[in-house]
Amino acid sequence: MDTQWKIIHVDMDQFYAAVEQRDNPELRGLPVAVGHDAERGVVATASYEARKFGVHSAQSIQVAKRLCKELVIVPPRFSVYKEVSHQIRDIMLDYTEVIEPLSLDEAFMDVTHNKKGMPLAVEVAKDIKRRILEETALTASAGVSYCKFLAKVASDYRKPNGLCTIHPDRALDFIARLPIEQFWLVGKKTAEKMHRMGIYNGAQLRDYSLQGLTTAFGKAGQMFYDFARGIDNRPVVTDWVRKSVGCERTYEHDLTTPPAVIIEIYHLVLELLERLHRSQFQGHTLTLKVKFQDFTQITRSVTSPESLLTKEQILPLAKQLFQKVLLEGHTIRLLGLSVSNPTPTEEDETPVRQHEEWVNQYLPFEDVDW
Repeated sequence: MDTQWKIIHVDMDQFYAAVEQRDNPELRGLPVAVGHDAERGVVATASYEARKFGVHSAQSIQVAKRLCKELVIVPPRFSVYKEVSHQIRDIMLDYTEVIEPLSLDEAFMDVTHNKKGMPLAVEVAKDIKRRILEETALTASAGVSYCKFLAKVASDYRKPNGLCTIHPDRALDFIARLPIEQFWLVGKKTAEKMHRMGIYNGAQLRDYSLQGLTTAFGKAGQMFYDFARGIDNRPVVTDWVRKSVGCERTYEHDLTTPPAVIIEIYHLVLELLERLHRSQFQGHTLTLKVKFQDFTQITRSVTSPESLLTKEQILPLAKQLFQKVLLEGHTIRLLGLSVSNPTPTEEDETPVRQHEEWVNQYLPFEDVDW
């Protein structure tokens, strides 16, 4: 493993909620959830005051309201969050060009050779945190280490407004003591399975053989085996190629009949086409995602020899995919459509940032803690 890299993971604290509390002083100190107050609304971010009641991101708004009677629900302002995210990115660019964003509120940075010539990565992290606070009035947590896995874990270790460094000489001892729930990409279901295997911390994970872990977790077994040993050789990658474009909708009331589903598929196709044209993306594989009322989920895909660019191409294929879905008394709460398998271009020789693809090849989406 390469322990010469100096990698920082910067993660904004309660980002959406913090922006809302910053811009509206009346919200400060109150339990706030950012999301749509609808029957099937979902919490995008919860303030720390709300988290004390058990409110958290990706939770149903209705559940959040039952947990916290005083919860203040604020509709999201994504244009504002994007603007602040760009402001934070500009601060990072003053230190290095090697930045890999994971979302609006977090990113990896490789500061091995930083623009300021600062020898210690922790000093870079301190300076970035200081400037973020001064220029945006928001706090960030930062983790510093020699690989992405440990930098990510470190940024979560002392939240909020935290700073944690995991030195290569102390990494294995740190990992040995780390609760398995705090491992990156170990979600609730994976943690429960590990507990049944007698794995509660990094030391116990390290005791498992590679064969045992791959038998239990498939491809993810190799990842967990490496993480337990402080191994994560993925570099911070700045250039990326879009791999898919999609859209989805969760419905206020379940779709109960095929005609109702076809109507919604038509609307999804129109939205998908708009996104394809806006992003100038061309792909060959169309995927239909269906989530039923009991939260079980299926996908159906079809690949075309031609790039999928028009309604005349996509709508018939989407209808064909729906014909492969057996309702059998199920009702549908969510539909999604996406186009993937991009048409090759000359730019395909450039490095690709594939964080989502890298995650999804190991773990089911619903078990990933982002």
